[in-house]
Amino acid sequence: MDQLKFVIEPSEAETMAKTLGLSVFQLLRTLAKSAQKITHIPISNFPVGAAGLTSDGRIFLGVNLEFPGLPLHHSVHAEQFLVANLSFHHPAHVKTVVISAYPCGHCRQFLQEIRGAPEIQILVPQNEDQASDKTNNGNNPQSENDYFRPLSYFLPHRFGPDDLLHNDVPLLLESHDNFLVIADEMSAEEGNLCNGFFNFEQNKLVLAALEAANKSHAPYSGCPSGVALMDVDGKVYKGSYMESAAYNPSLGPAQAAVVAYVVATGGGDGGFDKIVAAVLVEKEGAVVRQGDTVR
Repeated sequence: MDQLKFVIEPSEAETMAKTLGLSVFQLLRTLAKSAQKITHIPISNFPVGAAGLTSDGRIFLGVNLEFPGLPLHHSVHAEQFLVANLSFHHPAHVKTVVISAYPCGHCRQFLQEIRGAPEIQILVPQNEDQASDKTNNGNNPQSENDYFRPLSYFLPHRFGPDDLLHNDVPLLLESHDNFLVIADEMSAEEGNLCNGFFNFEQNKLVLAALEAANKSHAPYSGCPSGVALMDVDGKVYKGSYMESAAYNPSLGPAQAAVVAYVVATGGGDGGFDKIVAAVLVEKEGAVVRQGDTVR
């Protein structure tokens, strides 16, 4: 567990579980707890880890991120991180999620954007004292699986995509193409390069941000957007805007791109100082604009 990966392939998961003498479901619990060690929480000092199992046997991790000097609503919750991580890897259906702390209302709402959300099974592990108080018929402690509950248990009277969208509209984690293109006059511009980068490097970032914007889930505002980041080694990390039917729990493209950076670098290498350039792509005249937030 000392070298956690944010995406664990089925064969790796089975090997890890066997080595530790655990079932895959028990492994999820261990991974969620271990993920707490790679959070970025300079404000709250409250680590949250999440581990999700998909129908193809892969395991994805999520952690919470906080950014000193910015408003609290720019933070990324572990459940949001997990969903963004899923979106980067063309996941099968997410079946089961283990979270180290009870999901807040914000995250219960954000998860509603996934198709079949009410049936996703959620486990919040009890500590030993709590677990000892839970008994079957007053005798034996309940098994771990007894604590799995569907998301509908945590949010019984849901408000979500079904209230605002037609059934044929793709939801979060489903394929999107927003058919955005870069205006000719913008692609032909010279100069105004960020941080002294060469033109080809900036164009690379623009195209990556455009790809992210075209994958954006923005059915409520109709304002898709995407951000691409570049580090000192020239590597690119891109994130798409992800809207919620309740609006406020939406995840911005800058936060999603930072999640991509953390996933790719195995925890962000302790910080974000290696990020040296960023590009935002969004619709001209959009009623929901990301520019100020991204800056």
